[in-house]
Amino acid sequence: MQVNHLPDAWQKRWQQQQFSQPTKIQEEAFNRMIQGESFVGVSPTGSGKTLAYLLPAMLQIKEKQLTQVLILTATQELAMQVTEVARAWANDLDLKVQPLIGGANIKRQIEKLKEKPEVIIGTVGRVVELVQQRKLKLHLIKTLILDEADQLLASKEASLLGHVMKAVDKNVQLTAFSASGQNLPTLFAKYYQKNLSLVDVTDQDDSQGRIFHGYIIWPKRQSVDALRRIAHIPSMQALVFFNQLSDLGAAEDKLLYHQLAVSSLASDQNKLMRKLALTAFKEGKSTLLLSTDIAARGLDIVELPYVINVDIPQDKASYLHRAGRVGRMGHDGMVLTLLEAHQVREYKKLLQDLDLTAEEYYLYAGQVTKEKPQKESGAKTPKIKKKDKNKKIRKK
Repeated sequence: MQVNHLPDAWQKRWQQQQFSQPTKIQEEAFNRMIQGESFVGVSPTGSGKTLAYLLPAMLQIKEKQLTQVLILTATQELAMQVTEVARAWANDLDLKVQPLIGGANIKRQIEKLKEKPEVIIGTVGRVVELVQQRKLKLHLIKTLILDEADQLLASKEASLLGHVMKAVDKNVQLTAFSASGQNLPTLFAKYYQKNLSLVDVTDQDDSQGRIFHGYIIWPKRQSVDALRRIAHIPSMQALVFFNQLSDLGAAEDKLLYHQLAVSSLASDQNKLMRKLALTAFKEGKSTLLLSTDIAARGLDIVELPYVINVDIPQDKASYLHRAGRVGRMGHDGMVLTLLEAHQVREYKKLLQDLDLTAEEYYLYAGQVTKEKPQKESGAKTPKIKKKDKNKKIRKK
């Protein structure tokens, strides 16, 4: 991929967004997709996978034809984010992008399909629903792209994805992207009889910033108190993960009672509520965004300084994807996990399996620090700069 070979409008946009050189996955994916290859692309979170598949896919679109590119994502949030990015670059080429996301008004989506968008971005459940209603035909799709493909091939999603695979032409160009999908070629061969090559640039990628890992020993029953203290840290902005939706809801109610600027992203919310919560957080109007693992994949929040785990993630993949919300495109970040003393061993074993190490931190004197409260001196956590923004909002 050579930036100076892109359309002039794209070269200008590339410079406006202050991108430097293409990342490794962008280089590898661009060349292979232009050549029509089907493959699995694996690279770290935050390494630019969205543009890695969007740009070559849109460059192959032919004028005056129906939908030619279908992008399936693992979550509604990721679909909305990819749509936002895709529309900016598609407008430069006079291409139409249509999101098909579950939870949105299906009648409006059907009406928009009459405008013959060249690119469709959707969640697999809604796409299958429209295919079964005969409102969406996929046989003319030239390029099928799966984002966070390892999640799409999980047990429940794999069955739905099978309907899509049957509806597209057998010669469709199929590409799948993930941060942890080294086993995907085997799964595609097993489930769909598709032979995909593996392009894993994890060891070659140098796009990530530094990610610090740490833990704070804190009583589980007082975790909301820890979040209250964290929310009062100057310039704080953190994506806070819970394992259980019920715990998230209880924590949000208590934090809002104390008039703290928090919002939530939950599976029981409709599309509008999710969009409002995410927008408020991105604009700095909320200090903490509370979520479960639905926010662990694909979300790109510029220069996010902190990820906080109220609970130990349930597996290595969950920790990896949560941590991937920081350290994106060269920016530093920190992942903090709240633990009770007896959980430290379990937590360190999880990180050891990921070839990561962590240090103990403390909430002391209005900051996150390595300094023990009873001591006068000690090294403090690396400061991650973030512009001060007005964060005070109230729940209406």
